[in-house]
Amino acid sequence: MSNSTCIIHHQGKPPREIPLRDVSDFINDASVFIWIELRDPDYAQLEQLGEELGLHELALEDAVTTHQRPKLEEYGDHLFISTRTAELWDGHLQMGEAHFFAGRNFVTSIRHGGGLSFAKVRDRLARPDGIPPSAPFGLYAVLDQITDHYQSVVNALHDRFRSLENVLLNDVLDRTDLEKLYRVKRELSLLRDAAEPMQAILQDLIRLHPQLVTKELKAYYRDVLDHATRVTTAIDVLRVSASDAMQFHLASLTLQQSESVQKLAGWGAILAIPTVIFSLYGMNFDIMPELHWPWAYPVVVAGTAVGAIWLYRRLRNRGWI
Repeated sequence: MSNSTCIIHHQGKPPREIPLRDVSDFINDASVFIWIELRDPDYAQLEQLGEELGLHELALEDAVTTHQRPKLEEYGDHLFISTRTAELWDGHLQMGEAHFFAGRNFVTSIRHGGGLSFAKVRDRLARPDGIPPSAPFGLYAVLDQITDHYQSVVNALHDRFRSLENVLLNDVLDRTDLEKLYRVKRELSLLRDAAEPMQAILQDLIRLHPQLVTKELKAYYRDVLDHATRVTTAIDVLRVSASDAMQFHLASLTLQQSESVQKLAGWGAILAIPTVIFSLYGMNFDIMPELHWPWAYPVVVAGTAVGAIWLYRRLRNRGWI
């Protein structure tokens, strides 16, 4: 299966796929929009892309390098955008990396690793619902899909956290539940590192690049910015809640340990009474008058029992046992 997709959108004509080497034949045609998608390209393929689209060499170096920080860079008549994608796979957060080149009549997406598929974007461009395919609309579509997946992941992590929170409120978390709670907190941190820079990227697009954020699409871009802001806020709230839940769990364990120590101390005090008294009688002393009293043994046992019962009731009233 090929790791590249190049689709030409002519005004009033159905889209058609072309080889990457033929892109330069259409790059100067203002009536054409070119959508290009590359998956794990090698440097030779990126060099070919750069030649076909006239991309800056520094932007190509960024595109081939993984673990780029999310950012927006301007190179002459085209932009380079680096983003991180997020989706849930078998209940686990899968982070990806996607780079974009956007010019006057083209948008190129470059995915590294698993990452998020943009098949829905291709379908959306093929059926634009009244908005003709163009670079502004194509860039909006990919940023909208990435942000929507942020929201889906946040919703799933929110549900997972609420289930763990219910367990915590009804009982103390076991080790497995505590690991799940820590995993939620860690995934929220990873998601925030991806979602927060999206706000700056969208703000720069709206303020500084009217050739892509056109008047007709400005409201759409603002809507994506609003979603990105809400996602970041929701992540921050969940992170604080997860931290509070972990602190509550530790406080519960400390309280339980304190109660256990109190109970052990209370029973130890009760057992100290017969221990002290009977240890005295275990010593080799003969000058103890009560040893020769006929009722000495019952009286000592009864006195020991009364003392122990009295101390038990006092400790029970104080909540120690």
